[in-house]
Amino acid sequence: MLNQGLVTVSYVAATILFILSLGGLSNPETARRGNLYGMVGMAIAIVATVLSDSVHGYIALLACMAVGGSIGAFAAIKVKMTEMPELVAMLHSFVGLAAVLVGYASYVDPNAHMVGVERTIHDVETYLGIFIGAVTFSGSIIAFGKLSGRIGGKPMLLPARHWINLAGLIVVIFFGKLFLDVETASGGLFPLFVMTAIALAFGIHMVMAIGGADMPVVVSMLNSYSGWAASATGFMLSNDLLIVTGALVGSSGAILSYIMCRAMNRHFLSVIAGGFGSEGGAPAAAGGVQPEGEVTPVSAEETAELLRDAQSVVIVPGYGMAVAQAQHTVYEITKHLRDKGVNVRFAIHPVAGRMPGHMNVLLAEAKVPYDIVLEMDEINEDFPETDVAMVIGANDIVNPGAQDDPNSPIAGMPVLEVWKAKTSIVMKRSMASGYAGVDNPLFYKENNRMLFGDAKKMLDEVLGVLRG
Repeated sequence: MLNQGLVTVSYVAATILFILSLGGLSNPETARRGNLYGMVGMAIAIVATVLSDSVHGYIALLACMAVGGSIGAFAAIKVKMTEMPELVAMLHSFVGLAAVLVGYASYVDPNAHMVGVERTIHDVETYLGIFIGAVTFSGSIIAFGKLSGRIGGKPMLLPARHWINLAGLIVVIFFGKLFLDVETASGGLFPLFVMTAIALAFGIHMVMAIGGADMPVVVSMLNSYSGWAASATGFMLSNDLLIVTGALVGSSGAILSYIMCRAMNRHFLSVIAGGFGSEGGAPAAAGGVQPEGEVTPVSAEETAELLRDAQSVVIVPGYGMAVAQAQHTVYEITKHLRDKGVNVRFAIHPVAGRMPGHMNVLLAEAKVPYDIVLEMDEINEDFPETDVAMVIGANDIVNPGAQDDPNSPIAGMPVLEVWKAKTSIVMKRSMASGYAGVDNPLFYKENNRMLFGDAKKMLDEVLGVLRG
């Protein structure tokens, strides 16, 4: 058994490793080391907690750890990279549910004997922890459904939805006052139940009102919520490590959400309020100029010739590449072209895919060199000197309407300016609009070519021609 001093030292070491982990994750080249720091830190935290004097009932504890560890290992092995966004959303829901259950357990704990200000503070921590946890849990479940396609991407906009949210918040505050005024634990359960029900409904309503185009922001937002839920749990349990770790996750998630909103020219509160985006595959009903012109299709053979004759190529990956699992073929094409002296680089939009860093992870999995994977701000100025810009399954992030059409639903959103290249090639299954439900004028530009079909199949054909 470890005494409290050794437990505290272990928690300090774990906290330092978590901070180093976040630092490592800020760069693709150090991300692997950052993950290792995080795993070691978590292992230290778990071992120190299990061996502390305050832990009893090891049979039940080890059984739960075995079940949870088995589920985690199974998910890590079986879940495809394309399913990572919904897996992350589901993991966020677990954190929220844990905060709710710990909150109720802490409140009805018969061994807790607090009075006066100490009890009031603990009750406030419990109430807020359960509220944040319940919002995180239900919101994450809806996000999982949207990301996995079980729930449509179209926002559900109830009449007077903002007034509904405000009314719910007022009721939560009212019952919070009743909760703090009760004298017995049993008397406080009813306000807790009411608040929990409202929080669950609020989480569902909040994410249902957010359109598909904002889902990357939702994932990072829920990540932040899960961190604050964990931090609130730490206050309830007087656990310094949970407080610090939750604060790290919560603050980093909030910063990431802010960065994502800036990348989409969106205000965070407007994302929470919902309403942007529609069911992918149909043009949005909101205003905007309808594109005019003819679409110019291109074959795999012609695409290969354009790539072979180019001196500079920029590849823009999108969710279509992820769905088709085409990243390995993209790497082979990149390797072949670079061996022939072609300057090949990748342009990554901050909200490409369904979660932050989605495309970076897929390209890293395919062994694409980190130094040729560039962010939007690093490469946008280079498109006028680019021979071929190849867009693989992306849509909204390369839509010129964001700059040219002030009435477009995505007006002002920073985009990759692929249309400025000598030739742009867009790979899509059809002419359907993107996740935001906005038609794309890029498809009709004179220097653009459309390569229709499954990304993996068409890229395999392109690679075959290049090697032929």
